[in-house]
Amino acid sequence: MARRCEICGKRAQVGYKVSHSHIRTKKKWNPNIQRVKVYVDGKVKRMNVCTQCLKANKVEKAVR
Repeated sequence: MARRCEICGKRAQVGYKVSHSHIRTKKKWNPNIQRVKVYVDGKVKRMNVCTQCLKANKVEKAVR
């Protein structure tokens, strides 16, 4: 599954995890991506959407 939101384009961020002794190691922060059924142009389609877009009602979820 692609780790990218198809609505807002949010993807993984990279940076350093810094310990107390200031040793820096590479770290990756992944967004919370969910694969949901949504209505797009009157049709049901599966999309990868972040939970912030779901919570903000940026997509209309398809219900059975």
